[in-house]
Amino acid sequence: MENLKQKIQNELNRALKGGDEITRSTLRILLAMILNREKEKRYKIAKEQRDVPEKELVKKSNLIDEEIIEVIASEIKKRKEAILEFEKGKREDLVRKEKAEIEVLQKYLPEQLSEQELQKMVKEAIGKTGAKEIKDMGRVMAQIMPQAKGRADGSEISKIVKETLSFKPE
Repeated sequence: MENLKQKIQNELNRALKGGDEITRSTLRILLAMILNREKEKRYKIAKEQRDVPEKELVKKSNLIDEEIIEVIASEIKKRKEAILEFEKGKREDLVRKEKAEIEVLQKYLPEQLSEQELQKMVKEAIGKTGAKEIKDMGRVMAQIMPQAKGRADGSEISKIVKETLSFKPE
């Protein structure tokens, strides 16, 4: 079965042949970021385990799909932050470019959770942790984030947790 990194590489090859500039540049950056993360992982393993043969080191440092999803989510977050700055600077051309890159990247994430699913997860986490107020937010987030990793934006989850914890029925 094709792993996520192979899928991205194959899409890049198609974009190169098809002349899809935005997909080509976005996937090149993404693959570079994946390669950087693998190098960091390889360095860490080599430092911890001195006598690992080079071939095994390369194999151990390959990112698994979950780690690649983290890289993709990080790249999307960078672009969302850039969009905010470009909007302040009234650079619609760059806003459009960043949004197009986000669309390309989102194809490689697992299906995103709906707001209703997130609200349900938040309510369950609040029940499990016994959270009552905003100061308990960290415990709730710690409960939710592993389940929602790559399937929801952390800021969206945070917003729902805040709203739920600060809602006081009369």
